[in-house]
Amino acid sequence: MARSKPKSPMKREPSNDWIDHRVPTEDSGSKAANGQTVAINGRITPDKVAKPGAAVEDAKQAGLGDLIICVGGIYVSFIMWSWLQERITTTNYGTARSPEIFNAHLFMNTVQSAFAACVGYAYLRFSSRSLDSIPPVFPSRDIVPPLVLVAITYSLASPFGYASIKHVGYITYLLAKSCKLVPVMFLHISIFRRRYPFYKYAVVALVTAGVAVFSLHLPNAKNKSSRSSKSLDGNVVWGATLLLINLLFDGLTNSTQDYINATFKPYTGSQMMCANNLISTSLTTTYLLVAPHIFATPLGHFLNMPKSAGNELAAALSFISRHPTVGYDILAFAAFGAFGQCFIFFTLAKFSSLLLVTITVTRKMISMLVSVVWYGHRLVFWQWVGVALVFGGVGAEAAVGRWEKAKKEKEKKKE
Repeated sequence: MARSKPKSPMKREPSNDWIDHRVPTEDSGSKAANGQTVAINGRITPDKVAKPGAAVEDAKQAGLGDLIICVGGIYVSFIMWSWLQERITTTNYGTARSPEIFNAHLFMNTVQSAFAACVGYAYLRFSSRSLDSIPPVFPSRDIVPPLVLVAITYSLASPFGYASIKHVGYITYLLAKSCKLVPVMFLHISIFRRRYPFYKYAVVALVTAGVAVFSLHLPNAKNKSSRSSKSLDGNVVWGATLLLINLLFDGLTNSTQDYINATFKPYTGSQMMCANNLISTSLTTTYLLVAPHIFATPLGHFLNMPKSAGNELAAALSFISRHPTVGYDILAFAAFGAFGQCFIFFTLAKFSSLLLVTITVTRKMISMLVSVVWYGHRLVFWQWVGVALVFGGVGAEAAVGRWEKAKKEKEKKKE
């Protein structure tokens, strides 16, 4: 007896509602809408073709209220985060004769990463359609090594950045941190052999010139004697070296995150936020607990490490017990940083990455102005010129990027 051919082939429906309903976005880098195969969290699967107008419809649904929430959330979170960062790392909590400044920066980062991991997981659950469709934080084994690398570079970058503040000041630190495009481009060119359009090299030159002009006109150097000026110049060079190391680690962190976004699709920002902070918390907590025992061993003696250098956890807790205000500041610092990250991912989900660049650039300008006004920093004329060069270059890069994207969209419509 001949078998009858079914009228329509059977289709196997995905068991995961999150994968079934996810629309590829610019952030995830999915190419499903173009008919190509995509990798679902590191595994190549047949493309899930989305409707060409789906992303546009989602963007149209984001109205003025969402824009106000995104801009207000990022501004409030990171302006307060920056203000608290400077307050914690530069305030003298002691007296003029016996100053006490909080230097347990790794402890501060550990608290922040732990808080961000918890908030990131809560945001991951909140952004999922149902409890049964929550995507895993670690969807495959292959994604763990690059995530560990991101956590390591992120954990190493902060101590160098905080150490540089003692020598170059917080304003210089904040200005240099606005130039992340420079180390990212350097690593992409040197390691990944990538090439960029001419205007990006011009932006890098403009930003670098701005930071150089700002750093070379530190007013403190002019108010010192020749001997102390030489000492300060040495400190500035050392501070600039520490800051450069911090920026290189930042560039490696961002480059590795770009690799993760391009290789493991779709891996959302909330997943990465939770995973990176979870691994970072594990690494820094392990160091804080193990370091005192290592520094007291013959290895620590051979490396000429003082025993007190590894007792950062005990020193931090002792400092907070003497000055409880620091503890509240650190908790607020961690909270604002964690919620600020959530607002960034919410902005990427509702709007384009170009809008996010515009928001973050203006936010950094406001943070710098707040620091100048609140903490009484005095900038000379050429330092303001340096600030203008930096933010002018970053703003020009964002404007050209917006123009290029609009041009590509017009060309697609013509096709």
